[in-house]
Amino acid sequence: MSASYKLDNHFFPDEASIPAKFKNEQSASITHTLINGKLEKWEGAYADVLSPICVEKGQASHPEPLCMGRTPLMDHEASLKALSAAKEAYAQGSGVWPTLSVSERIEHVERFLHEMQVHRDEVVELLMWEIGKTETDSCKEFDRTCDYISNTIEELKALDRRSSRFELVGGVIAQTRRLPVGVALCMGPYNYPLNETFTTLIPALIMGNTVIFKPAKYGVLLVGPLLEAFQNCFPPGVINIIFGNGRDTIPPLMESGDIDMFAFIGTHQGAAALKQMHPKPNRLKAALGLDAKNPGIVLADADLDLAAQECVAGALSFNGQRCTALKLLHVHESVAEAFAGKVVDEVNKLMPGMPWEPTTKLTPLPEPGKTDYLTALVEDAQAKGARVVNDGGAQVYGTYFHPAVLYPATSDMRACSEEQFGPVIPISVFRNENEVIEQVRESNFGQQLSLFGQNADTMGPLIDVLANQVGRININGQCQRGPDTLPFNGRKDSAEGTLSVSDALRVFSIRTTVATKSTEGNRNLVNSIVRERRSGVLTTDYIF
Repeated sequence: MSASYKLDNHFFPDEASIPAKFKNEQSASITHTLINGKLEKWEGAYADVLSPICVEKGQASHPEPLCMGRTPLMDHEASLKALSAAKEAYAQGSGVWPTLSVSERIEHVERFLHEMQVHRDEVVELLMWEIGKTETDSCKEFDRTCDYISNTIEELKALDRRSSRFELVGGVIAQTRRLPVGVALCMGPYNYPLNETFTTLIPALIMGNTVIFKPAKYGVLLVGPLLEAFQNCFPPGVINIIFGNGRDTIPPLMESGDIDMFAFIGTHQGAAALKQMHPKPNRLKAALGLDAKNPGIVLADADLDLAAQECVAGALSFNGQRCTALKLLHVHESVAEAFAGKVVDEVNKLMPGMPWEPTTKLTPLPEPGKTDYLTALVEDAQAKGARVVNDGGAQVYGTYFHPAVLYPATSDMRACSEEQFGPVIPISVFRNENEVIEQVRESNFGQQLSLFGQNADTMGPLIDVLANQVGRININGQCQRGPDTLPFNGRKDSAEGTLSVSDALRVFSIRTTVATKSTEGNRNLVNSIVRERRSGVLTTDYIF
């Protein structure tokens, strides 16, 4: 650990420093549900929401996580009620929402965006206190989500303009448009409970689907300030929100066979288990963002200063709790010692602290039991020959785990095969590129990788070999999702489908073609339908 910072009983705030709203649990709690356009007080059981921000109780005591609110523990009955509302609103494609024009649906989403922006400060504060995200990153998540919604609207306008044209092919007149899939179940992750959730939720809605939205297991309270916006901006049954344990609420939905679209960001085991519950697998369309074990590959000629900076940023942004995080670093033996030293130097520059402190880069972890899991990874690596090479690495205080740089790491260590999803950085050594190529090929995951080097003769062939193993190769830079206009996908167990501003609109819709033989009678009929605006699907109207 950096000599300038020491964890002690002043690391977490004391009780007097806790905002009043989080002392009174009712202030931040969610007490109402939104089903079929109605906000109704939940009369059933509730779950406590524990913050990763602990409270210092005194010199001799251990810091205790703050209970900052409660959320409804909805059951299978409430879950099926939400499904019934979504089905009724969709009405097999004949409901109000799926039959609205594109411009009308855009108006609803724009109104929601406006109301959502009013609650920026509340949502940012809840992100900090419930998942430990820094204020800077919480603000970025909110603003990026708003930008994503705006960009989605503009992309849908462009898609609508392209779809308004007729084609004449082989004596057939045809027009192809994208129409909704049906009832969508959207489930987001706790690390980006606003942004990554909305990158499926908003495209699903704007394309005319009705939605059942299950917030992440952590990062739930931020939905509270947005409940009225959802209610005000969408027709009844279009958006239905279920809170509680996924094991109680999700199986009944999937087992019903009435879910048409499944959007999920989580583990591949979880996704597979839920998909297998659906009795009509050919009906179910899925968009899945799953596990990743993204490697960073540092070649002998890499700029080590740049590589260390990018690898540490990639490994420790939001404490490494990102699917796009760099989770294993492969370094050529000729530069391994020097690189490990530079990584340690970069880690030591990162200041631990509370999310609202402007200098903070490392924060407490929201998952219960996470520090124990990470400690077990480190102990396993140490037992097999790795060292924690940074001062204070793997130190635990309450819910805080100080980053551990493991060197040299080997493939038999759990930290090299399991997705740690936290601040553990294993650095392994290779002699030639074939060793790394083989490990990437053998991996069950294939989201992204980062490649650091300066020799075109070496980099070019490596890119060619590795391009068929992952969804994105980052040259001399960390792995990341953005910009949101680029495809976000993966191979193997890392993803199903592709998400981006434009791809998401396609994922949550189906191409439907209206066609006829180009005879005089048919041409006159089509012209009459279009000219007299007899159809909402077969039309040349579009939005500028």
